[in-house]
Amino acid sequence: MTIRTRFAPSPTGYLHIGGARTALFSWAYARKLGGTFVLRIEDTDLERSTQESVQAILDAMSWLDLGYDEGPFYQMQRMERYKEVLQQMLGEGTAYYCYTTPAELDALREAQRMRGEKPRYDGKWRPETGKVLPAPPADIKPVVRFKNPTHGVAAWDDMVKGRIVFENSELDDLIIARADGTPTYNFCVVVDDLDMGITQVIRGDDHVNNTPRQINILKALGAALPQYAHVPMILGSDGERLSKRHGAVSVMQYAEDGFLPEALINYLSRLGWSHGDEEIFSTKQFIEWFDLRHISKSAAQFDPEKLRWLNQHYIKLADNTRLDGLVRQHLAERGVRVSDAPQLAAVIALYKDRTATLLELADEAEVFYADIHPPQELLDAHLVPEVLPALRELAERIADVAWEAPSLAALIKELLAKHNLKMPKLAMPLRVMLVGQTHTPSVDAVLALFPRETVRARMKEYI
Repeated sequence: MTIRTRFAPSPTGYLHIGGARTALFSWAYARKLGGTFVLRIEDTDLERSTQESVQAILDAMSWLDLGYDEGPFYQMQRMERYKEVLQQMLGEGTAYYCYTTPAELDALREAQRMRGEKPRYDGKWRPETGKVLPAPPADIKPVVRFKNPTHGVAAWDDMVKGRIVFENSELDDLIIARADGTPTYNFCVVVDDLDMGITQVIRGDDHVNNTPRQINILKALGAALPQYAHVPMILGSDGERLSKRHGAVSVMQYAEDGFLPEALINYLSRLGWSHGDEEIFSTKQFIEWFDLRHISKSAAQFDPEKLRWLNQHYIKLADNTRLDGLVRQHLAERGVRVSDAPQLAAVIALYKDRTATLLELADEAEVFYADIHPPQELLDAHLVPEVLPALRELAERIADVAWEAPSLAALIKELLAKHNLKMPKLAMPLRVMLVGQTHTPSVDAVLALFPRETVRARMKEYI
């Protein structure tokens, strides 16, 4: 059997962490087993679906490098196929027209609630042997309902949760086409999965209650059932449902916030799945290890600090030329023009071990290309009278010293001894004058990055 998985987001918003993890698991399963990964856009919610959201989904899939083999397919472009299957089911008696109005349904459900019963459709228009149906009202457009079995069970062996069983008697007759003729979600999903030959449906466990209905429709169509794997949801660190306040922003927001895609992929792969105690691994390694049996049955918790830690790791590993392009883009968005002196890649090489995001790396790099105006309180705190003679001498002597970190370090050491100063007394004011900060890598390395005349100019402005 050829493995065929799918990711089927609704374009009613951006692609968020939960959806991205579902896409990742579906993609990895297909990649590991040499199968096909299908992208399907479920855009039948015309009021909420937008082209902007479609593009955001496509952009996020591209950024994460989750390449799909087929698609994207759009449900709105498959309406004729849905209508064809609806007519087939009506003809075979597995679906029927229902003329109960929304107002009648509301009254029916309220009466059922008053009696302490589970609200459900009462089957008024359901055809049965020997049953005489009312005459169809001429002024009401009917919906189409699926004739759900009334006996037996809808059951499956979930690849994550194990055996799940629903009594058919607990399921009422689902509306599969609205009064205006548009098909409903559960019906479209079934037809799509059938036509696209999906063999494994990997999705969030909020879909568990949809599955028995979809199974019964597939059986009514005489179709083979896919395997289902329902992945537990992601919670915030406080155990509540994941939301923006936990950092659950759109995938592309992580790109804008300076995260690397491989860091997010590594992090998402560990949200509810594990391979021993391994925390850091490549996407290639993840595919080799991935197994649905190792997905936890309990909810995963989102930890933004762990994501930052992983991102810091991948920034350290990243090629400086690649980081140059990414940081340059962030600086351009701030209106900062990067000059040739110093080379941005050299700045990145010095600072990359100290930053957790590309935005932080851009913050560090910006001071080498923008006008710096150190806060007066920092200048007052560090440019004290006892250090000014040493600073003035340094400003003069760097005119002739070899412009490299070892030579600068030797000169600074000489001046510290001559003026009887400790390193922080000289390094701190240098940092403040040059970058407006008190914390940097080795001060001689920072000095060496700047053009010689820039250093002298910035020092003489304050001393």
